[in-house]
Amino acid sequence: MKLKKRISILLAITLLTSILAACSSGTDKGGSTALPPQEPGQYGDTGGLTLPLVDEPTTITYMLPSNAKDLGPSKLVVQELEKRTGIKVNFQTYSPQTYQDKLKVIVASGKLPDIFTGLKPAELKKIGKQNGVVAINEYADQLPNFKKLYMEENDWVIKSFGDEAGNIYTWPIYNLNRKVNHGFMFRKDIFDELGIKEWTNTNEFYEALKKVKEAYPDSYPYASKSLANIFRDWAFGWGLGNTDQYPAYYDEKDGTWKYAAVQQEHKDMLDFMKKLYNEKLLDPEFLTDTQDSWTTKMTTDQSFVTFDWIGRLDLFYNQIKEQNPDYDLRYANPVGPTGNIRTLPEVSDFSVAVAKNKNTETSLKLLDYLTSPSGSELMTIGVEKVNFEWGEDGYPVYPELKDLPLVDITVLEDRYAMWLEGAYLRPDHRSIYYRFSKKEQEAQDKIVKEDRFEPFDPILNFTDDETSKIAELQTSLQKSAEEFNSKYILDAGYGDAEWENFRGQISKGGVEELMAIYNEAQKRYDESK
Repeated sequence: MKLKKRISILLAITLLTSILAACSSGTDKGGSTALPPQEPGQYGDTGGLTLPLVDEPTTITYMLPSNAKDLGPSKLVVQELEKRTGIKVNFQTYSPQTYQDKLKVIVASGKLPDIFTGLKPAELKKIGKQNGVVAINEYADQLPNFKKLYMEENDWVIKSFGDEAGNIYTWPIYNLNRKVNHGFMFRKDIFDELGIKEWTNTNEFYEALKKVKEAYPDSYPYASKSLANIFRDWAFGWGLGNTDQYPAYYDEKDGTWKYAAVQQEHKDMLDFMKKLYNEKLLDPEFLTDTQDSWTTKMTTDQSFVTFDWIGRLDLFYNQIKEQNPDYDLRYANPVGPTGNIRTLPEVSDFSVAVAKNKNTETSLKLLDYLTSPSGSELMTIGVEKVNFEWGEDGYPVYPELKDLPLVDITVLEDRYAMWLEGAYLRPDHRSIYYRFSKKEQEAQDKIVKEDRFEPFDPILNFTDDETSKIAELQTSLQKSAEEFNSKYILDAGYGDAEWENFRGQISKGGVEELMAIYNEAQKRYDESK
């Protein structure tokens, strides 16, 4: 979901010189009509905010990506926000495909919306230092939900997402991620047919693939569509994982950052993959396969084990059930000596920012309301007895949508302006997004009950110079590592000598310099506690 496209250096120079000249969005006060106070608790738990949030009707602009056709005043969320807070929200939306291009133009013009999302953290900090966007922490006393979540309960947030002066310009998103979202999967129908038990460790995984190969000699039991990301996905099972910084990872044993691609554990993983490849247990196209080709393999008798998103458990069944009603893809135990999977962050950064203008305090209070339990329910569940009722299973039911074959968050976005990326700031886990199918719930239970998660690595805060140096080093290093990984597995002649040669070459290529940057940032992180 998170927007990743980089903004050019040229744009950064342009926006920093222009933004102070014109950063007002044009405050729109709807006359001097005073808004009446509302009954405390009328709209649930606001986290300490008093509604309405403004004394007079106020309009603000809120720019975010969306494919919804119309997010105007007829939408439930827009109406309800105005009724509750006194703020009329003018959502300015662009498709996710064009959003970054639009954002570049608008930011370069200096005419910022009151609230917007999507800038790279480094860009946002630059604008903040030029007073184009506000340091949210400076308004903390007016923002009880922000203060509680990000300055008291998770005091690392400002250290990780703020600047060196301790100012934070981005409003985080709290508790978005589901606990288990990816992992190994296997064809339970085939395993049952062959009398194979689900593996509980790496050797059992290997033996299971061998037995499947014996029964289906023309198959390649394990298939992948992850391309080079297979090394990142498997790394957590070998204690080397980091979703965002891989191949850099934090080693909890000695409190330092290391480069996964040169560690002995990484070689152990490559050796295991090489063994699978040599014995034709691993699809030879595992580094190049397309999603369509992979799908065909996993829905026929060509491949039976993979690594993917848990939604695939039901998607594949729905795709193939008419041809094969017995098809049964299930979430599997992790592979690797740790027996763990990745830990997803509790706090996410989508670079939601507030412009420095006459509407600053109003905009911040609106974001704080959206972060409250009351705002959370509105943005991700709706308004009870207006657009939803509670179902017997504890999840919402939408009577107006009963004739649709599937009600998901994109439908709620289009119909009600709920689940807008950059406007849901604390998703309510009673939402349908967290209603798991039987197979998805099995995946959650399998990992959560036994706490099979790798520790979550610190989120480091790099200086501008460090960010530039990392960008300079990281691409070439990762390319070298991926090329070696591929050759090591595919070339029968590659072994210990080639591994040692690679380690020496990549070390000279900047690994030590890169890790020194990470460990210096970690030192600052530790000292700021």
